[in-house]
Formats: sequence, C-alpha cells, structure tokens
Amino acid sequence: MPESFFVLSKDYLELAIDEITTLAKMYDRFSKIKIISNLVIIQSKTNWNEISNRASFVKVSGQILRKMSGLFLDEGNFEILKNAKTFVCRIINLSSNQFNIPELENSMGDMISKFSHAKAKMENPDITVYLIFTNKENFFGFSKTMKQKKRPKKVKTYPHELDWKLTRVMINLIGIKQGETICDPFCGTGTTLLEAESMGIHAIGMDFDKKMFNIAKENIKENKFKSEIFNTDFQEIEKISGKYNGIVTDLPYGLNSKTSEKPEEVLKRFISVIPKRKKIAIMYKKEIGDNLKLKGSKKYEIYRHKSLTRTILIK
Repeated sequence: MPESFFVLSKDYLELAIDEITTLAKMYDRFSKIKIISNLVIIQSKTNWNEISNRASFVKVSGQILRKMSGLFLDEGNFEILKNAKTFVCRIINLSSNQFNIPELENSMGDMISKFSHAKAKMENPDITVYLIFTNKENFFGFSKTMKQKKRPKKVKTYPHELDWKLTRVMINLIGIKQGETICDPFCGTGTTLLEAESMGIHAIGMDFDKKMFNIAKENIKENKFKSEIFNTDFQEIEKISGKYNGIVTDLPYGLNSKTSEKPEEVLKRFISVIPKRKKIAIMYKKEIGDNLKLKGSKKYEIYRHKSLTRTILIK
C-alpha cells in the first residue's frame, strides 16, 4: 500500500498531528500512521494530495518511494521522472545531524541528471524529489507540482475574528466529509462558512448581531458560495438539527445575544441546547470552560497572550 509523508508546522503541533490522523482515518479507516516529531508517515490507499488539500498545517507533502540507510540511489529510483521534463531536489533535515544542504541538493541533482532526461528547474518544476532525514529513519520521496487552490476572499473583516487555519482544523478534527453540512451558530464574518465551502462542505450560519450577519452575507456572496445565513439567536440550532451533521464555532469574547448576559452564561446555555449525536468543535475562553468543567473527547489550548488562552473542545 502506498506511503505518504507530511511535514507539519510546529505551531500547534498536537493539533496538526491529530488533524492529519483524523483526515487519514476519515478517508481510509485502515490507514496506518507513524509519527516522527513533526513528520507523519501514512500508509493508505488515499492519495497524499487529497489529505494535504484539506489540512491546515502541512508545510510539505508527497509520496514515499523507499526508506534509506544512506544516500545510495540508482537508476531504478528515478522511474518517477520518466515523463517529467523538469525537477528540483530538496533535502528536509529533521534529524539532529548537521548537513550542508545546498551541497547535498546539488549532488543529488547531478546524480538525477545522469539517470534521466529531466532538467533541473528551481521554480515550478514538474516533480520535486525529496530526501528526508530523521534521527530514526531516512526517506526518499517525491511530489508532483499541483495547482494551488485560491483562498476564499473576504470583502469585510472584523477585529478578533476566527483564524482561518484554526477554523479549518476544527472542521477536520470532527471528520466532516465533503457533501455533509456544518452549522456555525456564532458565524461572525463567516470564516467557518467560507472554509467549509472551500472544502466542498455545506454550511449554515447564524448570528444575532445584524452587523455581523450582513458582513457574513457579503463575504459569502463575494465567493459565490451558497451558505444559508440567518440573523437569529443560537438557540435556533435545535429547530434545524436535521439539516446539519456537526457544529463548528468560536464563542464571542464578550457579550452575545443579550447585553445583560455574561459569556459564561452564554456558553452554559449553548451547551444545553446542542442536539445529541452531533459532532462538535467549539472554541471558547479557557477560564470560562474551566469554571463550567466542560468535558469532551479532546481539548487543545490556544495561547493568544498572557491574559487570554482559548480552548478548542472536541466532542
């Protein structure tokens, strides 16, 4: 079975590893996963690019051709370049050893040139060939250059709106599949809706604040997306529970639907109206959740600054 590799950003590494693992299992429940620091190796029938396109924190990804004990390559290793016109070599050093990376990349490039008709090209080559060094094992792999998908646009933003990468990772952590539907009952400027639709997931948004509702509508329209948006209180999630598979949201920092209501009360009421058997990923101020002793299958702490840490709760 093919093996893929994913080099992850070390920002929120636990989140990144769990996201890749969840996606791999979502596409193929028989996937086998190996983690070496911020390198994840996945043995699966699923193409590496399909997983990488959904993930938030992947820096580099591709297919592994073989494990290596050293830098010993022969003509058989370069069958991948048979129909390629251009290539580039990249060394990824995740080990504690020190290498002269430019020299290694040049040497590997010279070696490849002897065994293939492809020419070295630094920008947008047909194929990138990788040597990945770790303290445990070394790997030889490649990736084909894929056209990057355009990011959703926002015509209007707002201070403290939800970070798109964290939004995306929350959607992925609850395993929402393409064609399914999520609901964001505090949709704000529409970040969750935009990220969901960019992954082929339907979305329903709600916001009690008329201003936020209008901003979200404009942002959805700008991207020609089809999310449903309602200017209403979050309690409406009970009435439409048959329309969505999961809830992904970031609770407001301050007051929400009623000016006299504290954020802690909003969170408490929100938890009480969530329909059963729904996949849930919610973000809230850590101290509020701690006071309420909220429980889930997993929690992640997102440090913002010394007076603010957010928690992502997965249920």
